[in-house]
Amino acid sequence: MQNFAESFSLAFDLLISLDADLLEIVGLSMQVSLAAMGFACAIGFPIGALVAITRFPGRGAVIILMNALMGLPPVVVGLVVYLYLSRSGPLGWLGLLYSPAAMIIAQTILIAPIVAALSRQVLEDLHAEYDEQFRSLGLTRLQTIGTLLQDARYSLLTVALAGFGRAIAEVGAVIIVGGNIDHLTRVMTTAIALETSKGDLALALALGIILLAIALSVNACVMGLRMTAKRFAYA
Repeated sequence: MQNFAESFSLAFDLLISLDADLLEIVGLSMQVSLAAMGFACAIGFPIGALVAITRFPGRGAVIILMNALMGLPPVVVGLVVYLYLSRSGPLGWLGLLYSPAAMIIAQTILIAPIVAALSRQVLEDLHAEYDEQFRSLGLTRLQTIGTLLQDARYSLLTVALAGFGRAIAEVGAVIIVGGNIDHLTRVMTTAIALETSKGDLALALALGIILLAIALSVNACVMGLRMTAKRFAYA
């Protein structure tokens, strides 16, 4: 077990020297989380927009379900994806288990409800403000959705960043479907858990510092986007 001061010193050495293993883990984490964010936005934005502008029986129940799914337990999602992708599962023939693709699928399932629920609230508020104008212009539902997505782009970018922040910090689901395999599916969160359990704290601390830096950067981007949106709103 390394002492605290030595661990920090070695961690900063890894950061300064741009250690190859460190960069590989960070690079895979970013690739998986950004891909999951992209797929979640492609799924969540249209669903959120459709629920925001449409009135139908059971809409309240759908909104409650969307909000409830924001709290999906990661290990349960990981277990379900594992069962589907395992050799005996219905999608086992794809051979995706213990691969970055499986991790992307799990993260997408986790963050798509977050994107859908948050975007629904954003777009519903905006639609309530412009509903009469849209009606007077005779816009179709598809045109209305397109206009709302365009007008709320800064707020929706904030929603996307919230999804990315959730994905990059995920450990439970990705370790189940990815297996934490060195040089293949080892990402920052799973590497931190592994290295800490081994007592090798240098790499764990280095990755933790990077993860905190990413979290701070995401929050800074969110604040910047909100300020930009406010400036455009009052322009």
